Amino acid sequence: MNDPVSRHLLAPQTPLGELTFDNSFVRELPGDPEQRNVPRAVRNACYTRVSPTPVAAPTLLAWSEATAAMLGIANPASPTGLEAAVLGGNRVLDGMQPYAARYGGHQFGHWAGQLGDGRAMTLAEVIGPDGARRELQLKGAGRTPYSRTADGRAVLRSSVREFLCSEAMHFLGVPTTRALSLVGTGDAVVRDMFYDGNPQAEPGAVVCRVAPSFVRFGNFEILAAQDEPHLSKRLADYVIAQHFSHLLQEHPDPTERYATWFETICRRTAVLVSEWMRVGFVHGVMNTDNMSILGLTIDYGPYGWLEGYDLGWTPNTTDAEGRRYCYGNQPGIAQWNLVRLANALLPLCSDTAALERGLAAFANTFEAASDQMLRNKLGLATLDREGDDALVSDLFALLQATETDMTLFFRNLARIPIDAPDQAIDAAPLRIAFYDEAALAHGHGEKLANWLRRYAMRVRQEARPATERLAQMNQANPKYVLRNYLAQQAIDALAQGDASVIERLMSVLKHPYDELPQHEDLAARRPEWARHKAGCSALSCSS
Repeated sequence: MNDPVSRHLLAPQTPLGELTFDNSFVRELPGDPEQRNVPRAVRNACYTRVSPTPVAAPTLLAWSEATAAMLGIANPASPTGLEAAVLGGNRVLDGMQPYAARYGGHQFGHWAGQLGDGRAMTLAEVIGPDGARRELQLKGAGRTPYSRTADGRAVLRSSVREFLCSEAMHFLGVPTTRALSLVGTGDAVVRDMFYDGNPQAEPGAVVCRVAPSFVRFGNFEILAAQDEPHLSKRLADYVIAQHFSHLLQEHPDPTERYATWFETICRRTAVLVSEWMRVGFVHGVMNTDNMSILGLTIDYGPYGWLEGYDLGWTPNTTDAEGRRYCYGNQPGIAQWNLVRLANALLPLCSDTAALERGLAAFANTFEAASDQMLRNKLGLATLDREGDDALVSDLFALLQATETDMTLFFRNLARIPIDAPDQAIDAAPLRIAFYDEAALAHGHGEKLANWLRRYAMRVRQEARPATERLAQMNQANPKYVLRNYLAQQAIDALAQGDASVIERLMSVLKHPYDELPQHEDLAARRPEWARHKAGCSALSCSS
């Protein structure tokens, strides 16, 4: 019982209605003096005070016990009780001071001006049993001054996807925001899912997202764009004091402190993206307003997991032509976004050389993390011997040459009998990873067999205990990931009142690296029926 999850579960749990809340963001930063909740340009403020818009019939549809335990919140006694009312937006508890944050951003490479929390609002901050401060933020709780022409609502399908993926990524070991609850609103929300002129009414929902902070690159970009350096300094000082406090003593000189802070953000972002690449995750919308200042995965929209390995794949229909945010572009886009952040921080740190060192730190950290990631996925202690670069590049060329499921390939690579004579190495454990198994009989199979012989020889050179190598591989290569078709099945069932599908999926996604024979079907490659089904492959930003 020494792991963090178990410690949280053993900590005292307090009913939501009895918690003591804090509001440091509101208390320490300047807010919008105007209280009108209408779309408008906001100046000289970091946030606007807002209240959730009540819904017809808030009902708790899903609850993360792990996140609740982390926060010290007791599990709800009823799906229609206080928790549903608060987390659905119908009630604000004493001590909560809800607000919508102001930020801007570069979207698809172009400055988009003011954006802000258009359908999200932070209720308050909670100090958990571990002493850490975390925000409770509702997504889909109604309009804010940053909503532009939107209604501030969210539909069930996007809310299920965010709820599931937030928790799935956490258990995969990927830095991420979390999700506490999913509340059905009882209201219909009209959306044009594929922007094709066919809007439909869909069930509405609200997700309660949890993070130490939801501050993004865009929070600083809007202040720089509007020439508000005094606010940039206050926001930076707040973020550093709350989340990078060690820098206060280590770097008493402010310019040096800001530069080191930026370098830390760069390093965290590099680690984050390397983790996305490890598990085959594609964010889908890496706009600067979707980049966390803490290096967390934030804002789950049209994301997806690689099924057929393809560097050029994107799950976002809006990005289908340019593929700016495809899987293979994610490291470069992250660095591009960091350049935008560096530009926004120039009023605080005019030492451009120091900021450039931060950007160099991103590249160096990503390279080191990627090297470690590849070693772990392949079960090797090093990747610096002669021929190793060719071994890796040839592998990814093989994966790209025919539709090969990335998750299944790497998970089952650990099952290859590397001690067999070269001519007897059996590729059968990998057959399940190929969507067109006939490809193995038409030349590709021979190329794969040749690569496996080289791989087995390389593994044998290290003479490591098999148990050590297999443990390394099985902790780097998940068996279970949140494939889009699995999420869609949970959405479809929940829309019909059946919560069993999402509950089963959640229970399995908590153990992505384990062998769970009774749930083997959830580790299968995407079925053919899901190849082009709405919600099972590509998605739009509409929600």
